[in-house]
Amino acid sequence: MSELDLKSLDPARTVVVATGNPHKVTEIEAILGPIMSDCRFVALGQLGDYPDPVEDGDTFTANALIKARSALDHTGLAMAVADDSGLCVDALDGAPGIYSARWAGQHGNDGANNQKLMQQMADVPEGQRGAHFHSSVVLVVRDEDGEEVLVGNGDCPGRIGFQPRGNNGFGYDPLFLLDDVPGKTMAELEPQQKNEISHRYRALMDLAAKLGE
Repeated sequence: MSELDLKSLDPARTVVVATGNPHKVTEIEAILGPIMSDCRFVALGQLGDYPDPVEDGDTFTANALIKARSALDHTGLAMAVADDSGLCVDALDGAPGIYSARWAGQHGNDGANNQKLMQQMADVPEGQRGAHFHSSVVLVVRDEDGEEVLVGNGDCPGRIGFQPRGNNGFGYDPLFLLDDVPGKTMAELEPQQKNEISHRYRALMDLAAKLGE
């Protein structure tokens, strides 16, 4: 991912995406770009090596807001997009939820998180293994009058499998069986197919609809 000189950017026409992942920027720009056609989308990671904020919100939206506001604080730009996502399991009262990435104790340890999920769900019968992925995407715009926040939300329904399957994706994808593609886990989908039905895609479409109002 190429580095950019922050001073070379037009603050009124630049949207900083609170991520270091260029693929996420591409996905976000593809959906929001046609509505914000005079804006350039850049990853926070292209502008410098900034510390991650403490995500201590109690909802997906709250944590997404923390990330977007932190990106604006660090860069001084006027517009930021951030998302927060997770897995919500019915039989576990919505857990792991906002703690999805660090459920087993170490942030981003997919293997440990999936192992914990299988252990927690070991005695749950087939008909009670419902779950969904949720994503909240926020756009924060600052000016001299204050701050405007728009939020998009999206869900991807399914259920938890008994054993992991598939080599694509990340996180809980190998254990998540999709309602939209019966018989397949999220990790068995090709990236393009996943992007077309994912919770983040649906959250971005929801945000785009609000921007277009």
